[in-house]
Amino acid sequence: MSNFGGFLIEANLIGGQWAAADSGKSIAVTNPATGQVIGHVPDSGADETHRAIAAASAAFKSWSKSDLSFRVGLLHKLHDAILDQQETLAALLTAEQGKPLAEARGEIAIGAAYIRWFAEEIRRAKGEIVPAPTGDRRLLVTHHPVGVVGAITPWNFPSSMLARKLGPALAAGCTVVAKPATATPYSGLAWGKLIQDVGFPDGVVNILTGSARAIGGAIMASPDVRKVTFTGSTEVGKTLIRQSADTVKKLSMELGGNAPFIVFDDADLDAAVEGAMIAKYRNMGQTCVCTNRFYVQAGIHDAFVERLKAATAALVVGNGAEPGVQQGPLIDDAAVEKVEAMITDAVAKGGQIVQGGRRHGNGGTFFEPTVITGATSAMQFATDEIFGPLSAIFKFSTEEEAIAAANATEYGLAAYAYTRDLGRAFRLNDGLEYGLIGINSGLITTVEAPFGGLKESGMGKEGGSQGLEDYLSTKYVCLAGLKA
Repeated sequence: MSNFGGFLIEANLIGGQWAAADSGKSIAVTNPATGQVIGHVPDSGADETHRAIAAASAAFKSWSKSDLSFRVGLLHKLHDAILDQQETLAALLTAEQGKPLAEARGEIAIGAAYIRWFAEEIRRAKGEIVPAPTGDRRLLVTHHPVGVVGAITPWNFPSSMLARKLGPALAAGCTVVAKPATATPYSGLAWGKLIQDVGFPDGVVNILTGSARAIGGAIMASPDVRKVTFTGSTEVGKTLIRQSADTVKKLSMELGGNAPFIVFDDADLDAAVEGAMIAKYRNMGQTCVCTNRFYVQAGIHDAFVERLKAATAALVVGNGAEPGVQQGPLIDDAAVEKVEAMITDAVAKGGQIVQGGRRHGNGGTFFEPTVITGATSAMQFATDEIFGPLSAIFKFSTEEEAIAAANATEYGLAAYAYTRDLGRAFRLNDGLEYGLIGINSGLITTVEAPFGGLKESGMGKEGGSQGLEDYLSTKYVCLAGLKA
């Protein structure tokens, strides 16, 4: 088995040192496309986490006071190092996560772009002088690094999700204790090697693998961790929010989604289908912003279904490391079983399978990209996140009906709509209860814009100028007795 240019790292990074779990226990990591074990990573717990927090706290004392130019320079070196290793890191990502190599390359690239963006954005994190009510004082507002950051990342974007947290944290002068997902730990650990290679001081970034409950519990209980940033399920996010109360931590939560994709009669049909394929089937449907529900207006419904069916049938399913593959495996058996259960539920309630609907002939966790028509609000996928390659198509008549249906969920992360009506685009912006809205685009994430949801999809923003705010504390200083 390849060691991927030295990036297949099987140790924790704590205080600049690579080490096994105290217990000596490890966790096997499997390639979902082949079923083969790639390697083993430490099965760590609370004790290792306490040491990592202590290392981050010690490093914070000097890192938080380091020259801005020093931090920015290191971030630019980190950006360049990522791109220099893009092919190796993409191959590693595909091996542990399963997504096609082309998508993995894109994930590595946007991760590098987040690092560069925050290296630039920190230079614009300005304070202000507020006009004072009297002439003998000056009122200053200043920004400061919040402290040690706990970063917990998911398996579906194991590299770029950590980049979105490391970039602003390191730019602001914070130190980090990171826990990548157990299913895909190598892309997270690779960041540790990159950070060491470009010269970040020891303890500024610490990375642990192992028990989510033990590591996460230690992070949440520690008064030394002042901020926690989490990307994952709403259920786990709610638990972390509750746990944060005892130490009143600052939080960023990017949680679950139930994205609607609305196609109006006046839409560019070809563009709508192209956008639908990206918004639905990217990463085999395993993204928090993937389309969960297609709402298609009656006048264009049948034509849209036929084109989506044809495009879905043409997808090439296989090992993501092979050329031309567009759909890899799902992450594990539980993911397959969830999609199967939703299909069974939909068919029992009157839905029609018009494409796919079964496990793929490749075996393992491969699944046929699927289209179901006749979807209704009574079906499971109307309220639950699919996280798989299943397109559920609902028919609607009026704009008001579509907006109401789109909003009929506790989630509010991403929404998409296709229309040529400019007025309608603004009405959708006002009416859709979502933090991210794509009009005539199925792929809208970019480093320059804030990423984050409304309602139970989370709190805080990543990316954009807003992505830096969650890593800074704001202070007000009143200078009196100036006798100006």
